[in-house]
Amino acid sequence: SLYFLDPTRSLLSVFEEDAGTLTDYTNQLLQAMQRVYGAQNEMCLATQQLSKQLLGYEKQNFALGKGDEEVISTLHYFSKVVDELNVLHTELAKQLADTMVLPIIQFREKDLTEVSTLKDLFGLASNEHDLSMAKYSRLPKKKENEKVKTEVGKEVAAARRKQHLSSLQYYCALNALQYRKRMAMMEPMIGFAHGQINFFKKGAEMFSRRMDSFLSSVADMVQSIQVELEAEVEKMRVSQQELLSVDESVYTPDSDVAEPQINRNLIQKAGYLNLRNKTGLVTTTWERLYFFTQGGNLMCQPRGAVAGGLIQDLDNCSVMAVDCEDRRYCFQITTPNGKSGIILQAESRKENEEWICAINNISRQIYLTDNPEAVAIKLNQTALQAVTPITSFGKKQESSCPSQNLKNSEMENENDKIVPKATASIPEAEELIAPGTPIQFDIVLPATEFLDQNRGSRRTNPFGETEDESFPEAEDSLLQQMFIVRFLGSMAVKTDSTTEVIYEAMRQVLAARAIHNIFRMTESHLMVTSQSLRLIDPQTQVSRANFELTSVTQFAAHQENKRLVGFVIRVPESTGEESLSTYIFESNSEGEKICYAINLGKEIIEVQKDPEALAQLMLSIPLTNDGKYVLLNNQPDDNDGNPSEHRGAESEA
Repeated sequence: SLYFLDPTRSLLSVFEEDAGTLTDYTNQLLQAMQRVYGAQNEMCLATQQLSKQLLGYEKQNFALGKGDEEVISTLHYFSKVVDELNVLHTELAKQLADTMVLPIIQFREKDLTEVSTLKDLFGLASNEHDLSMAKYSRLPKKKENEKVKTEVGKEVAAARRKQHLSSLQYYCALNALQYRKRMAMMEPMIGFAHGQINFFKKGAEMFSRRMDSFLSSVADMVQSIQVELEAEVEKMRVSQQELLSVDESVYTPDSDVAEPQINRNLIQKAGYLNLRNKTGLVTTTWERLYFFTQGGNLMCQPRGAVAGGLIQDLDNCSVMAVDCEDRRYCFQITTPNGKSGIILQAESRKENEEWICAINNISRQIYLTDNPEAVAIKLNQTALQAVTPITSFGKKQESSCPSQNLKNSEMENENDKIVPKATASIPEAEELIAPGTPIQFDIVLPATEFLDQNRGSRRTNPFGETEDESFPEAEDSLLQQMFIVRFLGSMAVKTDSTTEVIYEAMRQVLAARAIHNIFRMTESHLMVTSQSLRLIDPQTQVSRANFELTSVTQFAAHQENKRLVGFVIRVPESTGEESLSTYIFESNSEGEKICYAINLGKEIIEVQKDPEALAQLMLSIPLTNDGKYVLLNNQPDDNDGNPSEHRGAESEA
């Protein structure tokens, strides 16, 4: 409903500020009118006292009272005139009280008090809604008791309906106040003018005639305003009935959880989210705030604020769904340098996925194009045709459904920051990767399943290498370097003669993840030795995969996103032929460091046959206390110093 959006709250604050200003002005105006009435009432008492005082002259026992008879008779005449004037002043005071002071008091006590009361009721309803939403947000992500979930959902719906009803009544009162205040300012002055005319009518007929036409026109204007008010009240009543006649599902959060209609082409988004705030080393709190995107920025508007403030620059950021305590529908925004950003919670699956899609589109700077909506639609549709993602090695062999491939030129023309810059010598995508090639997003089974397989029998690794937890080849390796990486995807390729095949694989893997909302990644330790590349589970130290260094035929880091790195593996098949596969990773450090380590390992392999050349090469590499050659150190290369912040769960399709 539009009544619950913060832009409406911002407009509401303008109406509330206007009502507050009107209240202050009405109080001041009433004080001024009461002063006029008080002065007029005082005039009545003063003239009455003056008349008595004039009559009391003759009762004074003056020692020199000669000639007082003329004075006494004159004063008696003036006393009668003052008495007649006192009657006029008394009638004027009564008329001012009835036609000037009383209407403004009724306006203050009725209309302004009604608005204030409805404001308090709206505030109470909003607080009840916030409490019910907080209770709903704390529902665990696991399968909860359906009865509790239904009760909480009904409680949220009831609170929302109550808030909606109180807001409609409050808004109608505020709208009506705009009309009533205009009448409230004019009616007292009409009464004041009529009173003054009646007071001076005996001696100021001309003045009265001059004012008649003016007062008549003012009265006609007040009547027309009354007609407009009645029409507006009727219109608001009909609109209120229509809004309240909608289905209850409108008020129920996550009502379409089974099949939500998700718009993946959004380039802007707004709505309420729960923001996680760290209050201690292990404690956190959640705050429900209004968020919206503006260009390439994520903005937040606290309650009571007229405008929003910058929370996060979204250009080149990454966004992914995360598991967060017992809260559902959470996602995290990560800065381009890999540092973990804010964690937010949406109220439904639809909102969660649309926020992720919108931020992903904005991070690719689609909003800078001439027609961002069309670019987003075309980009997602074309990328959906270009990739066919799968999530297991078994499906990789079974999938053979071709699909249309997306060329580099299409993606580059639409500001896709993922695609490397094309040159005239870059081969077409079809020459590098066959159209319809399936993409694999999980590199191995979960580590716990590997442990189960290792209990009592030798592990069967999907890459076919033998497994030895002691890593005997690492003991004899002249080079050891460890990196923290996250597996993004792999796919078969047609050639390894150029690094462009790696860039094209990066483009298709990242496009597939964006299109299919695959945001979770498996974190591993990549050990580079002079014999192999080994992926190790950071928790169990179980080897996930092993590649002979001699089978690595190409390796490269992305030209723009320095954290992306990939390599091509040439593996002999049983048929006598060889297959080529590209593996894409995201590293905590620069991908060039991994490429340098791989290149150094291959150089060591080349010069091992020549002792002199090997010795000369080893002299240029630092040596540790245990005799191992390293590039920087023998620990995982983590720029942030906290690997757990980058650790993801197993990827999902």
